[in-house]
Amino acid sequence: MKALFFANTDWYLYNFRLPLAEALRQRGVDVVLVSPPGEHVHTLESKGFRWLPFPLRRRGMNPLKELSTIVRLIHLYKREAPDLLHHFTVKCVLYGSMAGRLVGISSIVNAVTGLGYIFTAGGVMKSALRVIIKAWYRWVLRGTRIVFQNEDDLEDFVRQGLLGRESIHLIRGSGVDTSLFVPVPEPEDVPVVVLAARMLWDKGVGEFVEAARILQKQGVQARFVLVGDTYADNPAAIPTSQLVSWKEEGVVEWWGWREDMPVVYAGANLVCLPSYREGMPKSLIEAAACGRAIVTTDAPGCRQAVRHGENGLLVKVRDAPALADALSTMIKSPGLRRRMGKKGRKIAVDEYSVGRVINETLAVYRKAGLKGI
Repeated sequence: MKALFFANTDWYLYNFRLPLAEALRQRGVDVVLVSPPGEHVHTLESKGFRWLPFPLRRRGMNPLKELSTIVRLIHLYKREAPDLLHHFTVKCVLYGSMAGRLVGISSIVNAVTGLGYIFTAGGVMKSALRVIIKAWYRWVLRGTRIVFQNEDDLEDFVRQGLLGRESIHLIRGSGVDTSLFVPVPEPEDVPVVVLAARMLWDKGVGEFVEAARILQKQGVQARFVLVGDTYADNPAAIPTSQLVSWKEEGVVEWWGWREDMPVVYAGANLVCLPSYREGMPKSLIEAAACGRAIVTTDAPGCRQAVRHGENGLLVKVRDAPALADALSTMIKSPGLRRRMGKKGRKIAVDEYSVGRVINETLAVYRKAGLKGI
């Protein structure tokens, strides 16, 4: 049997789906990974997986060029003839499902990990594009299995008539290795507040920086750290020049991409993600597994990862003053952080372990027609 994973970056396959691919391989399934080229290809191949390059313009809007992308995907699917397709992220779901249907592949699973930039951005053009994408969803999702990471996205799709409940599955996130991400005591120096994410505006990075400014003016002693790289081909990407400017201003530290995230969380006292919308934020689940309290937004995905008053605090989206107040409360309350961190660890182990997520996903594959796994 052969399964093909298609994502819009090699980073996504490496960061979110490598354990799933390994679990399938252990069950005798040939797993082919497809994405645009990137710096994580070598790691994927070093793990023994066959990776195929597929250039994909994430900002592409030219109808002829986008059609040629679908045609290239049809040829790839015909050549590889997989028994199962699993698509991740919006463009891959739309283009991959269309190509799969045209080729005649019956076992298709689509992971709707958030609604994407088009559904969070404003403007007349974006509104018109949303209408087109909704119609496209209605067509390509028919006959496929759809996996959501949170209840909000699931209900949005059902309410807008994009799909029926009979094809829906809810799997909360891609899982966390709770043997790798483990609790350690907080550092005892000046409190460190970490935002770990891609450096995109819709991750709430701007609000985090503004909250840091507010707290610094109030004399709150803390270090505010951004961990992650920017992605120039994403419409919401924060320019490197802006990140460097913030760093030089002294309002935040910018550590860039870090491979050793357990070490990053071990050096943090508090973790923050003021995102506008998520599927299921892996960084928050990892932070919870490490026993760190969290401040995030009352937004889809984020509110599923954090239970207000239990393992963290929720604040209004795009509200830097409210974010500053919540961060101040947590920075000044080490006992509260410890209690919330302990609760967060329990939630991560009980509900978000990578083993549980893999088992739930394999069950979806069986329902989609991949037998014998």
